[in-house]
Amino acid sequence: MNASLFETEPAPYPKDILGSGTAVLSGYALDTEDELISSLKCVVERSPFRNMVTPGGFRMSVAMSNCGALGWITDRTGYRYDAIDPEINRPWPAMPAAFQKLATSAAEEAGFPGFVPDACLINRYEPGVRLSLHQDKDERDFTQPIVSVSLGLPAIFLFGGLERRDNTQRIQIVHGDVLVWGGPARLRYHGIAPLRDGVHPQLGRVRYNLTFRNAG
Repeated sequence: MNASLFETEPAPYPKDILGSGTAVLSGYALDTEDELISSLKCVVERSPFRNMVTPGGFRMSVAMSNCGALGWITDRTGYRYDAIDPEINRPWPAMPAAFQKLATSAAEEAGFPGFVPDACLINRYEPGVRLSLHQDKDERDFTQPIVSVSLGLPAIFLFGGLERRDNTQRIQIVHGDVLVWGGPARLRYHGIAPLRDGVHPQLGRVRYNLTFRNAG
């Protein structure tokens, strides 16, 4: 295993490497990583990961959970946000303070002050799992940015344009990196390439992604 995959020294990315309305905040979450990981474990103890089914009947390879006032879900009836976890028929866990603080400060650092997320989608990737290009468009207010936090194994983030056919940029993101996009970039297509195998010192053979949105 190449130890450099897990170096905590931030990569020298310019904030707007992905274009206008975007920011790559290398290592931004490292100062609070222990609190983030502890909070993550508490959330998924209450609302465990599950592989949701798309409206077309396909089971997603990415395992998901949520926290906050609203959670993103998909089933045969469609994509939507709901205040209730359908697996356990009770509200999603409250958003941990560490999550909320990080999302708000990262958005401000990226030029989007006043961001108050009410939903955090938590994705769990295992080796070989990918997330195809898609837009985040189930929210009501597209003036609010997306804040995405990477924990665990490195991944290749795919960032396209406003049309699916547009060229796609590829950028490696590592444990502690935070990506923010909004404004003219808010509806750009994005995804994750198949996750390479490896073992992260703290989280093992897995990558977690925390995606913060204002959905309500």
